[in-house]
Amino acid sequence: MTGADYLLPFRTKLRSMRTESFGADPAGARMERICRSPHFVDGVFQNPVGARTRPSGSTVEFAKIYFHKEQRARRTPTGTVPVHATTLADLAAPPATGLRLTWMGHSSVLAEIDGRRILFDPVWGERCSPFPFAGPKRLHPTPLSLAALGPVDVVVISHDHYDHLDLPTIRALAGTDTVFAVPLGVGAHLERWGVPPSRMHELDWNETATVAGISLTATPARHFCGRGLRNQQHTLWASWAVTGPEHRIYHSGDTGYFPGFRDIGAEHGPFDATMIQIGAYSEYWPDIHMTPAEGMRAHLDLQGGRPHGVLLPIHWGTFNLAPHPWAEPGEWTKEAGEEAGQAVAFPRPGEPFEPAGKLPAEAWWRAVSQPIAHPWRRPRGAESVAETSRGDMDLAGER
Repeated sequence: MTGADYLLPFRTKLRSMRTESFGADPAGARMERICRSPHFVDGVFQNPVGARTRPSGSTVEFAKIYFHKEQRARRTPTGTVPVHATTLADLAAPPATGLRLTWMGHSSVLAEIDGRRILFDPVWGERCSPFPFAGPKRLHPTPLSLAALGPVDVVVISHDHYDHLDLPTIRALAGTDTVFAVPLGVGAHLERWGVPPSRMHELDWNETATVAGISLTATPARHFCGRGLRNQQHTLWASWAVTGPEHRIYHSGDTGYFPGFRDIGAEHGPFDATMIQIGAYSEYWPDIHMTPAEGMRAHLDLQGGRPHGVLLPIHWGTFNLAPHPWAEPGEWTKEAGEEAGQAVAFPRPGEPFEPAGKLPAEAWWRAVSQPIAHPWRRPRGAESVAETSRGDMDLAGER
């Protein structure tokens, strides 16, 4: 290092040390567009409702819980997660009803809608981390390779966290002809990784792109962004409403509960199916991830306040990202669906299903899970999920 190097701003030095997996910061015309966004205030993107984006409470207490040997054991399956064995063969024929969803694990979903194929938040990497040797590792393999998946019309990204935006996966998809739909600012990462701007639709909230006859609208979410230690909130996060000639679907990305789900449903719903984040919640970050009860409330809000369509739980089962037991999100969502009278699909990773057909309903996680304590259960006579307001909900922070 020369003497002149010490004159460089500290932030510039840090940026020069960042590996490619960290992505790139928005700059130039992209940053100018970000600054014009009505959601970019005081130099950062703002949530639709105030949210704490850093863990609350005692870091020491959280560490005790997270690294406690017995607690760690509960956060992993007791055996091999049952991945669907015939995904490739099942996807060979088009969906009979025009809409088919295949949960690949975590938040990755292949949606076949009205003759088009949309891939949400594809993460095929072994770890959701900037480093190949550290960070949360997969608890089950991907159901099939990206190459075997076949052509995809559009890849949709909800935000730039490592468990939703994966460098090796994007690099592989950059070598195809697929188009990308991403929130404002996320295009900087993709461009660094080889995706040409001509194949990107970079959207602010409530903006729409049309790809192959399918409308994709970036809708608000309550979360945050960033791939480094200093999250500057210069890339947007979003949920997505997707409309085809015959069907409508919704992908929540990562989000805390907020009243805006009702507005999204009124504008773009009702939906044939929603893909809702119901895992990686904690009392330490109650504003940015939903519990299964909140996820059910969000689905009902999106559907005009009544049970409708099918809810596909996402953001669980694949990576260990929170203190709750590994199978708790599935078990809690199952009970929440029964309580609300709402249809919920519980596919194994890689198991395709059609929302208008027979839904996978088996609680497959029970065979490889430790007993679950059911801490969310209410005393008899309490309100149902469908009748509960946000303020009365059984939040993780109230357990």
